[in-house]
Amino acid sequence: MMLGLNRDGTTVVLVLLNAIIVAKGATEKPVYTNQFLVELHEGDHDVASQVAADHGFNNVRKLSFGQGLFHFYHNAIPKTRRRRNLQHKQRLEKDHRVKSILQQEGFERMKRGYRDINEIEVNMNDPLFTKQWYLINTGQADGTPGLDLNVAEAWDLGFTGKGVTIAIMDDGIDYLHPDLASNYNAEASYDFSSNDPYPYPRYTDDWFNSHGTRCAGEVSAAANNNICGVGVAYNSKVAGIRMLDQPFMTDIIEASSISHMPQVIDIYSASWGPTDDGKTVDGPRELTLQAMADGVNKGRAGKGSIYVWASGDGGSYDDCNCDGYASSMWTISINSAINDGRTALYDESCSSTLASTFSNGRKRNPEAGVATTDLYGNCTLRHSGTSAAAPEAAGVFALALEANPNLTWRDMQHLTVLTSKRNQLHDEVHQWRRNGVGLEFNHLFGYGVLDAGGMVKMAKDWKTVPERFHCVGGSVQETHKIPSDGKLMLTITTDACEGKDNFVRYLEHVQAVITVNSSRRGDLNINMTSPMGTKSILLSRRPRDDDSKVGFDKWPFMTTHTWGEDPRGTWVLEVGFTGAVPQKGVLKEWTLMLHGTQSAPYIDQIVRDYQSKLAMSKKEELEEELDEAVERSLKSLLSKN
Repeated sequence: MMLGLNRDGTTVVLVLLNAIIVAKGATEKPVYTNQFLVELHEGDHDVASQVAADHGFNNVRKLSFGQGLFHFYHNAIPKTRRRRNLQHKQRLEKDHRVKSILQQEGFERMKRGYRDINEIEVNMNDPLFTKQWYLINTGQADGTPGLDLNVAEAWDLGFTGKGVTIAIMDDGIDYLHPDLASNYNAEASYDFSSNDPYPYPRYTDDWFNSHGTRCAGEVSAAANNNICGVGVAYNSKVAGIRMLDQPFMTDIIEASSISHMPQVIDIYSASWGPTDDGKTVDGPRELTLQAMADGVNKGRAGKGSIYVWASGDGGSYDDCNCDGYASSMWTISINSAINDGRTALYDESCSSTLASTFSNGRKRNPEAGVATTDLYGNCTLRHSGTSAAAPEAAGVFALALEANPNLTWRDMQHLTVLTSKRNQLHDEVHQWRRNGVGLEFNHLFGYGVLDAGGMVKMAKDWKTVPERFHCVGGSVQETHKIPSDGKLMLTITTDACEGKDNFVRYLEHVQAVITVNSSRRGDLNINMTSPMGTKSILLSRRPRDDDSKVGFDKWPFMTTHTWGEDPRGTWVLEVGFTGAVPQKGVLKEWTLMLHGTQSAPYIDQIVRDYQSKLAMSKKEELEEELDEAVERSLKSLLSKN
């Protein structure tokens, strides 16, 4: 039997009754409730109340989504049972006022987001596993259930990091730790501070050099060995690169660390950078820049080394676009969220952050930190900061690389943009927005929290992104004064090198190379708006930065917020001061650098999906009416059969 329904010119074809019966028969035996759908021939609520009273029903409620439909309750009937209550049904059917009756079946619905750890099919005997809320968040340590990296889905699909090596560039690794020893890659490890192949942390009474060991456990701590917790990619290999524990860093040591064994190491995790004091502007020197460039071009047999960088712990006093490592196009900059979805107080904001993972809780819960390995065979619950966030991201990327070893360094960035989720991340200052192609982003959290399950599923069938091109979109070289009140507004109109070999049609990274000096650098505020209307905060106020001499000299402020957009058109730069005391300044240069591809089919699909959603929202009322009509028709069919 088939029913055709026409409403407002739209035809809905409903449903083969046999198909319904087969589908119902395929499930377990139905449960019947003490609730009935009653349709009257005519009459209002008073008539329905009388019918209910005549047949012993205690409650009646008129349904707003149909003519003559009422909800009857009968308290004398068990709330759930396995058999229909034919007695009440038959009595109502004989009443001349009743057109049809259907006893309501019961079925399960679960709260989305809330999960009991015992209901997730992840069996680990590691004692800290239930405290690793960033892996599976069931509300532990005052957290928000469901707010995690969704590693359980990736593990369930069979991806645990096998065949992938992650290097922790830090103060060394306790490679004798029983939770790390089985996954330690000695071949890929080195101590650039002592120039030997044994990157064991230098002993101090305060365990100051525990940083690298803690990061290593987040990535590669072994599973089901009854020790500490579990790494995000617990079957991956971890390499130790000791390079931080020395009075001063050098360009040679940084470059050597970043370029160490790039055909063996897949992912480099760095939880360090320039001082997070809110007044430093610094980045990689010449050798390190060359090493990074070689890494993304030649590492992993030409697929490119993957560099994961912590965005910084300077809080609202700092801006991670002043950190040349975190704001590099060649790195994936990772910020953190705490276990209830808010930003951590130490998180820096900037337009170069690509995504977020997790650090600790803001409340003083002793179990709200990141549970991981510690020095000398110990475990800890107190790892925190964006230092903790970067290794978690490295672990997620290792899962994706196991799913598809052919991923390039740019593929990983695209996957990060496309699969990261807003989830329940929120900040009081920086709201979520959509860019010109509908991608949702946040100035603090980037494109959201990494989703391991979503990433490995997309990675499995991922096709390598098209070739990347670079275009100088235009340049302003004249000196312009920045008003002490108001803003300097400059524009560049670009064709994005259209008609040339290096035409950029779909954006990845955008750099605003700026030279500017002011009487107080920390009061500068710089925004840039794309032709498609996306506003990026390139530099926010840094109240501790008193510099009046150096300023920014050809500094490449970077944004990822225009990802996928068409760069052709007019770009707008706004430069002003945000402090209470009037300041003076001059902008000497603004060069617009565009990086991206000439074709990106999936971006086209995103645009179509976004436009489709906007169009569908206008049809919402019609859809609701149709859904209600479908429901009424199904109920009528079932009641007659």
